[in-house]
Amino acid sequence: MRDIVAHLNAIGTAVPDHDIHHAFIDWAQERIEDRRSARVFARMAARSGINHRWSVLERTAGGGSPVAAEGFYARAAPPGTAERMALYADAAPRLGIAAIEALAAQRPIDDLTHFVVASCTGFVAPGIDQIIARRLGLPPSIERLLIGFMGCYAAVAALRTARHIVRSDPGARVLVLCVELSTLHLQAVNEIEPLLAMLQFGDGAAAALVSAEADGFAIGQPFATTLPDSERLIRWDVTDSGFAMHLSGEVPGRIAAGLAEPDFALAATGGRAPAEIDGWAVHAGGRSILDAVEHSLGLPAAALAVSRGVLADNGNMSSATLMFVLARLLDGPPVTEGVALAFGPGLAAEGFGFRSRG
Repeated sequence: MRDIVAHLNAIGTAVPDHDIHHAFIDWAQERIEDRRSARVFARMAARSGINHRWSVLERTAGGGSPVAAEGFYARAAPPGTAERMALYADAAPRLGIAAIEALAAQRPIDDLTHFVVASCTGFVAPGIDQIIARRLGLPPSIERLLIGFMGCYAAVAALRTARHIVRSDPGARVLVLCVELSTLHLQAVNEIEPLLAMLQFGDGAAAALVSAEADGFAIGQPFATTLPDSERLIRWDVTDSGFAMHLSGEVPGRIAAGLAEPDFALAATGGRAPAEIDGWAVHAGGRSILDAVEHSLGLPAAALAVSRGVLADNGNMSSATLMFVLARLLDGPPVTEGVALAFGPGLAAEGFGFRSRG
């Protein structure tokens, strides 16, 4: 029996038009009472490798950011989770559809059979998969799957699922969407570590078409592994004022230590030696995480240039980020042997191999 190969045919991406990165830095610095810590925050913000982060939150009447006077977060009490989820229910479908339209501008997305959506920054029922399917006029018979709360490596889970679908049904045409609205979850804290964690995150959406059509990237064998005793390092806590992100400063060091171990390094690259790989799609979770991967695996400086470019232009968009990296690689030179790799809650590493058609 002929082995069916699933292909990542094309990817469309979308971000809002409201850049909130520098406004957040100014706001966060003013919250840190200890001047030494404030200086540390300023240095780390300057070294973050991020130039822009985008938010679905509207500008104020005077054009200000969400933390400016009259902005979404400029109130005595922080917005409640219900208010944030109401915004998610409105904005997530709109941003997701913008990414799908960007995909449709590249190639037809008719005759879809499956719709896989990944998102960890909000919940609504009916889900955004149903909301988007209805607005796009997709047939009621389309098979839908909503992947929630897996965090930054959810793009791997979504594309892996699409691969399994195509391999079991060669006629399947799977629409995969990752949409994340991280800026809905700003927390009014004064401590440097959570402020540095929030400094990383922005909003974005990416949509992909996966099918058996031999065009784009052939998706290879998925892989996954977990660092022991690391489950507290990355997590979301659901609170009465949104989802509180906890991203420990230990994460880059734990990743570096793990990748220094041959067994973990092989597991985190699907059994491939770094020297064999000419296409790296590493989730742009932060500059220090990309540095840890680069140094621990002995990669040349240019190996993660695409990931660093996505980080600079958008920050960390949780699950959508890896799709942005893959989109840029699709537009670049052919890849003989590629690895898509993302880290997230667990602390887990998940990914898959890929290569250009032919």
